[in-house]
Amino acid sequence: MSLILKLKNYCKKRNIKFFLSNNCKLAIKLDLDGAYIPSFNQKFDHLNYSYKKKFKIIGSAHNLKQIRTKELQRVDKIFLSSLFKKNKNYLGINRFKLVSNFTRKNVVVLGGVSKNNLKKLKLIKNPEFAGISYFE
Repeated sequence: MSLILKLKNYCKKRNIKFFLSNNCKLAIKLDLDGAYIPSFNQKFDHLNYSYKKKFKIIGSAHNLKQIRTKELQRVDKIFLSSLFKKNKNYLGINRFKLVSNFTRKNVVVLGGVSKNNLKKLKLIKNPEFAGISYFE
């Protein structure tokens, strides 16, 4: 737990948002910026907790069914993958656009975004992205 508090202080000093994965209750208790609910988590227990207005809940999805689950979980943003990375969750641009049009939630691109394909994000409305490849 002391490691989490050190990370919290580090992020706060550098004005970086700190989200805890898959544990909303602990994120609220530690007064973090928010929590992340992975695509495999289909629980709704976090809806019973009270938290500050600034606390955000984000989630990830790979298909329409998971998007619907994240909507019912009342996430603020949905990370949808994979746009470019050709793995088992690969969507590609056309399917990504199609699936993301079925939600009113803010959708964040995830999966294989790099400096080589960054310009292709202009094909998607309101492109926000997150990833590792871009920063490597």
